[in-house]
Amino acid sequence: MLNYDTLQLIRSFTPLRIWNAIQIWVSYQISKWLHKNKHKGYPIAISIEPTTYCNLRCPECPSGLRNFTRPTGNLSMETFSKIIDELHQKTAYLILYFQGEPYLNPQFNAMVKYAREKKMYVATSTNAHYLTPENAQKIIDSGLNRLIISIDGTTQQTYQQYRIGGNLNIVIEGIKNLIQAKKNNKAKHPYVILQFIVFKHNEHQINEIKQLAKKWQVDALQLKTAQIYNFENGSPLIPENEKYRRYTQDKTGKFVIKNKFFNHCWKLWHSCVFTWDGKVLPCCFDKDAQYEMGNIQNQSFKDIWKNQKYNAFRRQILVGRSTIEMCKNCTEGTKTSLKFE
Repeated sequence: MLNYDTLQLIRSFTPLRIWNAIQIWVSYQISKWLHKNKHKGYPIAISIEPTTYCNLRCPECPSGLRNFTRPTGNLSMETFSKIIDELHQKTAYLILYFQGEPYLNPQFNAMVKYAREKKMYVATSTNAHYLTPENAQKIIDSGLNRLIISIDGTTQQTYQQYRIGGNLNIVIEGIKNLIQAKKNNKAKHPYVILQFIVFKHNEHQINEIKQLAKKWQVDALQLKTAQIYNFENGSPLIPENEKYRRYTQDKTGKFVIKNKFFNHCWKLWHSCVFTWDGKVLPCCFDKDAQYEMGNIQNQSFKDIWKNQKYNAFRRQILVGRSTIEMCKNCTEGTKTSLKFE
């Protein structure tokens, strides 16, 4: 039986969006088969970055480390509305998140509401330090479809080892505020997912977070593997349990990505990322905008999506993905979703 969240996502696919998705999927399959770029259609899903600022200092995050080489700032409503106005007819899914903490942008809820008025499905991710009762009500009012809440520990001591500068009690209070706001409004949205990134220092708390997720009455719990930047020689963050690793050791003792490496990439066909200042990037692994394809502030998206640079990048993926640096650490890894109805 389909849950409310899945039904909302399905309902976001209008006939035009469905036809666009078919074009994208077919052209992707042909491109894989021929090893040639035969791209048709426009993004099914996009990510837009509300801000690069963050209140935490997570050690494997550019926002947390404050080590961007690109400019930092907040997304303006003008840039956001330009993106949505150009893409909403064919694009169904909006991830209003890339780097940074979304709720540090004071216009964030207005952006969600604008996209929802265009019948787009909207999701975001937060560290939950700003889910006051007042803000929880604003989230309900915005129409946000899905909210992922990062919580990587069940005690302050464990939580703060990765979420440096964070306060677990504030996070827990924020979760409760949001669930209570949903009850007060008799609302089914947003669909609340707790995301627990499994590290060596917190893997012993997996059973505890499962119980807490039930207690707090969230909609789902997602256990996620950690992306490590310099993983080859190992890291104290890599868990002992192989199930929750993105990496495994080869015969030499070096760590390598579990997934096989193929010369194709679905993301390059069906999605893209917009930075806060309008840069168009090929995917969410390009955190420092090293592969900018254009800027929507001074170009139309159509011109960027179909330009020579973008098509050359897709061709390179099809013949030699291993030559692209950001692709070398690209894997979603093992994910386990536990849903509570």
